[in-house]
Amino acid sequence: MARYANVIVDISMEKLDKTFQYRIPEKLRENLREGMQVVVPFGNGMRTLTGFVVELTDNCEFEPSRMKELIGIAQDKIPLEGQLIALARWIRRTYGGTTNQALKTVLPVRKKVREQTRRHLVRRISLEESRGYLELFEQRHQTARFRLLAALMDTPKLDYRLAAEQLHLTGATVKKLEEMGIISIETDTVFRNPVRPWELEPHPFALTASQQAIVEDIRGREAQGDRRPSLLYGVTGSGKTAVYLELIAQVLEEGKEAIVLIPEIALTFQTALRFYKRFGDRVSIMNSRLSQGERYDQFERARQGKVRVMIGPRSALFTPFRNLGIIVIDEEHEASYKSETVPRYHARETALERARMAGALVVLGSATPSVESYEKARQGIYSLYKLEQRILGRALPKVEVVDLREELKEGNRSILSRRLKELIEDRLKKRQQVILFLNRRGYAGFVSCRACGHVIKCPHCDVALSLHTGGRMLCHYCGYEEQARRECPSCGSPYIGAFRAGTQQVVEVVGREFPAARILRMDLDTTKNKDGHEKILEAFSEGRADILVGTQMIVKGHDFPEVTLVGVLAADLSLYTGDYRASERTFQLLTQAAGRAGRGREEGIAVIQTYSGEHYSIVAAAAQDYEMFFEKELSYRRLMEYPPTAHLLAIYLSHKNRESLETGAGMLRDVIKSQEEASKLQVIGPADAYVARVNDIYRKVLYLKSQEAERLLRIKEELELLYQRDEELWQLNIQFDMNPMNGY
Repeated sequence: MARYANVIVDISMEKLDKTFQYRIPEKLRENLREGMQVVVPFGNGMRTLTGFVVELTDNCEFEPSRMKELIGIAQDKIPLEGQLIALARWIRRTYGGTTNQALKTVLPVRKKVREQTRRHLVRRISLEESRGYLELFEQRHQTARFRLLAALMDTPKLDYRLAAEQLHLTGATVKKLEEMGIISIETDTVFRNPVRPWELEPHPFALTASQQAIVEDIRGREAQGDRRPSLLYGVTGSGKTAVYLELIAQVLEEGKEAIVLIPEIALTFQTALRFYKRFGDRVSIMNSRLSQGERYDQFERARQGKVRVMIGPRSALFTPFRNLGIIVIDEEHEASYKSETVPRYHARETALERARMAGALVVLGSATPSVESYEKARQGIYSLYKLEQRILGRALPKVEVVDLREELKEGNRSILSRRLKELIEDRLKKRQQVILFLNRRGYAGFVSCRACGHVIKCPHCDVALSLHTGGRMLCHYCGYEEQARRECPSCGSPYIGAFRAGTQQVVEVVGREFPAARILRMDLDTTKNKDGHEKILEAFSEGRADILVGTQMIVKGHDFPEVTLVGVLAADLSLYTGDYRASERTFQLLTQAAGRAGRGREEGIAVIQTYSGEHYSIVAAAAQDYEMFFEKELSYRRLMEYPPTAHLLAIYLSHKNRESLETGAGMLRDVIKSQEEASKLQVIGPADAYVARVNDIYRKVLYLKSQEAERLLRIKEELELLYQRDEELWQLNIQFDMNPMNGY
């Protein structure tokens, strides 16, 4: 048995951001386990503190004669935190980083938080009077007032901050309704649910036959001991949330708790309200704007049993529920579920591990499931359920694909195709709204021919080469490099170069074409100030603009009933980003963008402009056919040995000195190739990172491919040990990323 225990002492004291080693007395060796709470002597005064065992080892890190001995195991031998600490250990092993980094991810540091006051908006008039005011506001086009009063008719008391954010309200709107005696503002220091207990709806609506069948099958499998994760694949508007609500309701009836993960960008007021109306003040909602202290406060309420349903993005996964019954992951395909800081954990995979420890169900949902999840469902690792029809039989928008190569042949060099111009003009005449979407996520200046659509790709990795300074085209996977071409190697056309476009350029072009149109722009530049998002969205939703031009932030989580036309100006910007997931992300984004059109009474249409109209991701998105996309994409992944048909470990290296980085990266590659395991994996690189220098720090990346994830984990652990011993490597900053999803 291990003779020493590494203990993290009182995680609430941030200054103790390290572990301390204690000798394990003979009498405790048989019973002590990682994650247990122990009592230890601490400091010169030998005061006693509690701590958590994070590692048991025979490796003595200090002089044995000076080592203090554990006093004993705390009465609560397997505390709630034990499970979370075990989860932190799993995260550290799977995704790299230090134990402390993983612990800080999982266990929030306790910080004293000033008492926060909460404000609520309360309706003060009857429903009959409210209907009269609604008619008045609609006649006067006072849409912000209309929205607020309509929400308060449904729910007479709303959290002020939540309502202001999600209904895009200004202080002036609230003040005016208060002056009119329609609403009042209540302030208190206790969190109150925005729905009154007598207004809760235990069964707000009957499930459809297909929804009910899914709920019954998931629960039936659980009763028989089958706890495989469930993947719910349902087209937009098919009622996935209703399934989540019913499953959660049944879990709560058994005295258990629920975690619901939703990407931050999709955590809308309407979504929150549906959970509030069903479960009342048993619900709490987290978001990225919470301070560390506020997050701790939320977790403490959950620990005390005051909250039984936690809704939020990635970090909500670590809510310290004592009897977790279900984890729901909505929009499970979203890249935001992968952390971009160390440890670079994926919330989906981490949720599966937490559910395994807790004996809980996991339900994943998406209209465009990740290739990884859908493949696991096909293999029977997940149970697959489908909702293929929209509620109330509503139709999906019509989608048209415009070939920009044909536009060029006809002499049109504008960023707007003739068809899109025609449709914009028609919508403006009808006083309907238009969204023009330019996807710049992962944009890397790929080189393509505007005459035939040919894109210059790496001959070894089948991803687009990126144009760098000095006319170099570079692959960010293997480092392959060649000079930029002046003529297209496919058709000989001189119309070849980096595909560059920006929202500001689009606004200028649209403004020249439609001088009378009121245009709003929404991107990182226009939303960097506080409340930037809300002000733009409020203006557009109130009809103070005809056309909204923006990046991907405008196609997720927003519902504008007056929008009947969506134009995707350049699908190719996401299709050729030097990333093996580019086709998947393009399909998902195009499907989401098309879904913004026709969400009100009028039929919608989406126009996809591209130089690659024959590409399977664009063909499948236009047909809104996920199965077609999946089959093509999986065959490509299998051919190139990318996830999910193999596993990929990225090793990120950085140093302020370019030569030292080159030397260290080469040395690391040689060390990897000398390992016994090396014969069964591919080593790619080192190559310049996606962004090769940031703040004068140079960056490189190595990729390891293998059919077995465990083999990559063993190599990672060997490299971590080597990194601690080797002074030359120690000077480098090294990070690991298992199955990376975001560029470095």
